[in-house]
Amino acid sequence: MRDYIITTDNTCDLPSEYLKEHQVLCMSLTYILDGKTYTEDNSLSYQEFYKKMREGCMPTTSQVNPEEARKNLESFLEINKNIIHIAFSSGLSGTYNSTRLAAQEIMEERPDCRIHVVDSLCASMGEGLLVHKALKLQEQGKSFEEVTEWLERYKGNLVHNFTVDDLFHLYRGGRVSKTAAVLGTMINLKPVLHVDDAGMLKPVSKVRGRKKSLNALVDSMEKQMGSWREKNDVVFLSHGDCYEDAVYVKEQVEKRFGIHGSIISPIGPVIGTHSGPGTLALFYMGDVR
Repeated sequence: MRDYIITTDNTCDLPSEYLKEHQVLCMSLTYILDGKTYTEDNSLSYQEFYKKMREGCMPTTSQVNPEEARKNLESFLEINKNIIHIAFSSGLSGTYNSTRLAAQEIMEERPDCRIHVVDSLCASMGEGLLVHKALKLQEQGKSFEEVTEWLERYKGNLVHNFTVDDLFHLYRGGRVSKTAAVLGTMINLKPVLHVDDAGMLKPVSKVRGRKKSLNALVDSMEKQMGSWREKNDVVFLSHGDCYEDAVYVKEQVEKRFGIHGSIISPIGPVIGTHSGPGTLALFYMGDVR
């Protein structure tokens, strides 16, 4: 039996096969589409979800509240009384705080349990890459304390760069003005954004045309890796139903940096609600976000 387990939220967007292989349990944020609430157990396929968005459907999401977080943690404790939970960025959701409060309550009632809730400051496969790093450390025999210390120390070095194909989803989320969305769409302007040190989405630059925006993700990698360049053995990519674009970026990373380890996965509906179809994101470790 392992000394501790690593758990996370379904916002990590890791493939289901990966989660099963590594026995990673997830809390499930829900989304609402056409008046129906979807959970991890009854979710639409990502293709159907993005098809509905392209047809004009506007989904909404719901964070995990403290009661739900407690119920999830208690189910995890049936597997192991020591838990490292890697949570969705506090800059994007209240789920981390709900989980932190639930963990505190449980540990006050059950002193034999240890639950460390990490505010990942990450989203999608950025959160997934942080989970991956934690699992690798666990496989190396690192202790509960060593893994939590590494996560807290280096989570700010996990770089998220992404571009979107439709500015109107950023407008809905308050990331750009309506005027910027309309004008940007007219002149085929594609923003490049990142998740900052506070775990919030911020625009970085704008380029004209989809291919240039994809190349800009790789150009940023050149600038941001720094001292992590030789230590990056894997990159994660997530996509909003644009798999071919993800493969293109993966191939550019392989050509320019010789990094052949990668995982490509769809952006799930919870994150995709806010980023929209056509989003492409690249994740790796770097000196600066």
